[in-house]
Amino acid sequence: MTDKESSVNELTDRTGRPAPVGATPPTFRRERLVRNERSSQRNLQCRSHLWRPQPLGRRPRQPPPPQGVASRGQRDLRPHSHDAADSIDNALESSAAGIRAVKISLLVLGITAIAQIAVVTISGSIALAADTIHNFSDALTAVPLWIAFALSTKAATRRYTYGFGRVEDLAGLFVVAMITMSAIIAGYEAVVRLIHPQPVENVGWVALAGLIGFIGNEWVALYRIGVGRRIGSAALVADGLHARTDGFTSLAVLVAAGAVALGVPLADPIIGLVITVAILAVLRTAVRDVFHRLLDSVDPALIDTAEAVLATRPGVRSVRSLRMRWIGHRLHADAELDIDATLSLADAHRIAHDAEHGLIHAVPKLTTALIHAYPADHPNAAEQHRHGSEPPTEMSSF
Repeated sequence: MTDKESSVNELTDRTGRPAPVGATPPTFRRERLVRNERSSQRNLQCRSHLWRPQPLGRRPRQPPPPQGVASRGQRDLRPHSHDAADSIDNALESSAAGIRAVKISLLVLGITAIAQIAVVTISGSIALAADTIHNFSDALTAVPLWIAFALSTKAATRRYTYGFGRVEDLAGLFVVAMITMSAIIAGYEAVVRLIHPQPVENVGWVALAGLIGFIGNEWVALYRIGVGRRIGSAALVADGLHARTDGFTSLAVLVAAGAVALGVPLADPIIGLVITVAILAVLRTAVRDVFHRLLDSVDPALIDTAEAVLATRPGVRSVRSLRMRWIGHRLHADAELDIDATLSLADAHRIAHDAEHGLIHAVPKLTTALIHAYPADHPNAAEQHRHGSEPPTEMSSF
């Protein structure tokens, strides 16, 4: 007992209350409370048929594996882990990769846009102005994605039991709003320039700025799309496609500069309208992808793959139902299986747990799966259980 801790008798003297027989010293009492709290958290996060404790934070990073042919052979022969906590760690690493991609692309797009602003000030090109406005909007869409990826690393709470991955999908709404604003501003400026033509100066600088815009946006597009596909983030992939469209519109600025140099001054606002149409095309695709995610849309091929995996697991008679949904860049599944009614509770638990392992291993980006098993000889067990009646056997809810 340390100097800062009081004995039971000292506490009794201070409070004036007799100490109960067998009173537990404060140190042991605190240890017991910590153990009880951890046990409660584990019971809250786990089902008896699916052992899946969720980490409260980032798990310690393991040291890098040794290099060399012999070491690679040992890693290949070592059984791989199906622990759901490892899937959560992978999702956290994916969020960190998304944040890094957003930071780097934001820096590159910011430098590109600033360089184009300088040329716009000198030349007065409306085509370049429309392209610059769009580049700025593309750079600003990185901010909500940054926030979304940061929030997705937070652990689930008793209120937000699925975590904060849905913020990534909500960030897509901000992307849609920024693209819409870009289309409105670019179209308005192009129409005004058609009605009131103004000469374009420093055509060579305009062409150079368009080339800079194409190189910067295409690099960002390749980087965002690559990282987005690797971590399973539809929002990041869509933003990368947005940047690629910006690159193509920057090439259109080159065409406008060449047309003005050849004596066709109206080509500049016309190319500005073309950029507006390109932005609207991106807007249509972005709206479709964002609302698909908000409505829990998934690729039917993922459902086919998951059903095939579950149906072939040992002990599974059939797959009653299967639902999947994206939560940010993480995939979640809920499945109901029919298994042999004569199996014991322990065997049924093992089958459900094995089905979860097989599902997480076979479906890319799947981090959590909730498996519920029913006895195959009771076809109405699921409906009775949903309506609150007594399940026909103990196996229908374990």
